[in-house]
Amino acid sequence: MFVERLRPMTFQVTLHAMELATLISAARCVVEGRQGELTPEARGQMKRVLEGYDRQHRRLAVTDQSR
Repeated sequence: MFVERLRPMTFQVTLHAMELATLISAARCVVEGRQGELTPEARGQMKRVLEGYDRQHRRLAVTDQSR
């Protein structure tokens, strides 16, 4: 995952196909009101996507502070 700030409220996000699929699957679960425990594989994929986002968020914060 790579997140780039184009303007103050506009971002460009580059995702691997698996990251995009994970985000879409998570959104579907929420919208459709699915309940129940995630499989260990699904939980691991979501954890990796969130970790990637957190890394990019920290990188952007450092970049924004240096401006």
